[in-house]
Amino acid sequence: MPTFKIILEYDGTAYAGWQRQPNQPTVQEAVETAVRSVSQAAIPVIAAGRTDAGVHALGQVVSFITEKSLSLGEWLRALNATLPEDISAQSVERTADDFHARYSAVRKLYAYRILHRPERSALERTRAWHVYGKLNLDAMREAAKHLVGKYDFSSFQGHPTDVENPICDLQRLEISKDQDIVRIEIEADRFLKQMVRAMVGTLVEVGQEKRKPVDMQTILDAKDRRAAGYTAPAHGLYLVRVDY
Repeated sequence: MPTFKIILEYDGTAYAGWQRQPNQPTVQEAVETAVRSVSQAAIPVIAAGRTDAGVHALGQVVSFITEKSLSLGEWLRALNATLPEDISAQSVERTADDFHARYSAVRKLYAYRILHRPERSALERTRAWHVYGKLNLDAMREAAKHLVGKYDFSSFQGHPTDVENPICDLQRLEISKDQDIVRIEIEADRFLKQMVRAMVGTLVEVGQEKRKPVDMQTILDAKDRRAAGYTAPAHGLYLVRVDY
């Protein structure tokens, strides 16, 4: 049976994350319900990353296998007619039979948005973390340099976790600002549980001058989550892209 790849965009506000859970709305459940409605068969779907509750996606990748005979355009239209309003299929394509959304991925890009101004926002309240007061972006950028490379990121890993290998190759970490929005982009071959949010929270502590940029090296060396800082709220995080 053919394997299909979907790129999804979703607002994670109403969901308890990607992974199906009993008695809670999840993105996986919504997508599988839509696929079942279109295919008339119960088909499991696999995501590139299991986003947490409240996390958004611009380019989540999902794969599934089906014998349903529809064109790619028909699949796309049918899915978008069935999916809830806060989940949208951006594209559907046929892939190699051995394609796996999670295990075939070689790199992921996440972005974190911070609203940096005194006043809270009515429109950004579920889309960005509101941080007010001093935020030294130059210090944050200096701290970020210590995180780029292939390291054991145990100090930024949430618990509990069943991941045995804490080594990640973090290839890019860039911090920019456009008006009131600070954007932190982090690109790596893989990510640990809540790794991006823990890194962002710790970088913000550097920006608030609660830590020094050089402290990042000490945090990495500790290999202990207690050494790092605050876990940033989920609603500022976006899975932007997955590369294969």
